[in-house]
Amino acid sequence: MRRILASLLLAVLIFCLTAAIPAQAAPPPRAAPVINGLLFWSNGCPHCETVLLYTLPPLQESYRNQLDIQMVELVTLEDVDEFFAIFTDFGLKKEAIDVPLLLINDMAMVGSEQIAAELPDLIEEYLAVGGIEPPQLPSGHEALLARALPFTSFDPTSLIPAEEEGAFDGYWLGWAVMVILALASVLAIIALLRALQGKPLAAFMGWLDLAIPILAIIGLGVALYLTYVETTEAMAICGPVGDCNTVQSSSYSKLFGFFPVGLLGAMGFAAMLAAWGWRRWRKDRLAELAGPGLFGMALFGTVFSIYLTYLELFVIHAVCIWCLTSAVIMALLLLLTLPAATQWVAVSDEDED
Repeated sequence: MRRILASLLLAVLIFCLTAAIPAQAAPPPRAAPVINGLLFWSNGCPHCETVLLYTLPPLQESYRNQLDIQMVELVTLEDVDEFFAIFTDFGLKKEAIDVPLLLINDMAMVGSEQIAAELPDLIEEYLAVGGIEPPQLPSGHEALLARALPFTSFDPTSLIPAEEEGAFDGYWLGWAVMVILALASVLAIIALLRALQGKPLAAFMGWLDLAIPILAIIGLGVALYLTYVETTEAMAICGPVGDCNTVQSSSYSKLFGFFPVGLLGAMGFAAMLAAWGWRRWRKDRLAELAGPGLFGMALFGTVFSIYLTYLELFVIHAVCIWCLTSAVIMALLLLLTLPAATQWVAVSDEDED
């Protein structure tokens, strides 16, 4: 009996001691690795639409909480300028920066094709090493990044319909304008060389001379409108040709990063209008120089227009109908001011002889 009681007491004692010792907590389940990314996009961009509607949804469905893409929409021209500043500081060349741009770790994928081709393998690669933290960007852009929203909250109905494939993008018109500018420049050079040989062009009739202020006024109106778009971040009215807003939102729309190109054009057209008026109604030494001065301004404007049209065709990959209009006006002004310039050159050459 004593043995039974002792055994019971021993069992109770062991039970109490066991209960008093806290059980070792089981290790918490290891968190699943997560891939963090940052997508910069713009509404109305067809390549952004491709990524948002066709590339990301199946990947988000497959990886669920293991894929966290934050979206930053570029809305204003200021947003676009900041976007270019971010990735210029990040180390990308200016001509390589475009939307959509998806940043994962230090890997920047630009365009719908690169994102679709490289993102799936990149996700698998980073999941295998335990995931990737959100990308670190240069400081000073917190306000833009604070607007980031998760892709899981994206509403496809908020998309502005992108232009249909095959819509007239204006590239052929851009090339035509480039040819016009080049031909006008070549004709000007040939005419000046002939003037140096004493063979100036005959002066235009009065009604053709009146075309100079008319074209300058039209060009001034175009340039002032572009200045308004560039300084107020308004959406340009482009019509069915080209993509004015892509051109005007690019970093090339401002000289040295702050001076609107449209304002430079407005100053040029205004100066040509003033020079024409001085030449027509005054008879002093300055009026004599107004003719070659008009030609010099038109020549500079034409050469600068060649540069801007080159940027549209080969760097920005979009054309602006307003910019092309201004370029054609400048080429016409070059041709209209050419006779007076050649006569001035011929007379100056005779005076030297």
